[in-house]
Amino acid sequence: MVSGRIANNLLLPTPYSLILFIGLPGSGKSTLTRQLIVADPKLKLISTDKIRERLFGNEIIQGDWLLVWREVQRQFQRAVIQISRGEVSAAIYDATNAQRRHRREVIICARAVGFKQIVGLWVDTPVWLCLARNRRRDRQVPEEVILRMHRQLHDAAPSLSEGLDCLWRSSQLLPSCTSTALPK
Repeated sequence: MVSGRIANNLLLPTPYSLILFIGLPGSGKSTLTRQLIVADPKLKLISTDKIRERLFGNEIIQGDWLLVWREVQRQFQRAVIQISRGEVSAAIYDATNAQRRHRREVIICARAVGFKQIVGLWVDTPVWLCLARNRRRDRQVPEEVILRMHRQLHDAAPSLSEGLDCLWRSSQLLPSCTSTALPK
């Protein structure tokens, strides 16, 4: 199983690590997140869907992005405090992060609040499979939105140059890391 392999091999050698998920709706990000949390229950989940559900009563309601972003920032800060107390091993940010500009904002914010290592996890599922999974969901994302995100991701694919210390691409399962990100 792809996700099991990632869960077993995704080493976070430095304290204050953030796993930044990147992928289309329907790519399997949330499923993989749940599997990682089963493997390490001390992982802290920060999910824009869960934040929307709490703020607006339903995760399908997009609402005001600034309210969502403020809550993401607050949860980042709280996660760093929880890591410092030993209550949490690392944090996971579960969102599409399809736009390079948004990924960079997240990375800058995460570093500013105290995350020392940021691992990108690009769940690069074929768009046709994401669309098929989306059709089976109760909460469907409009197909044109998924196709737009697909173009954004592939026109500006995630890379280490964005400030990531390590980047895993689930379709290949071979990490691309800075020299100090993962032990040999």
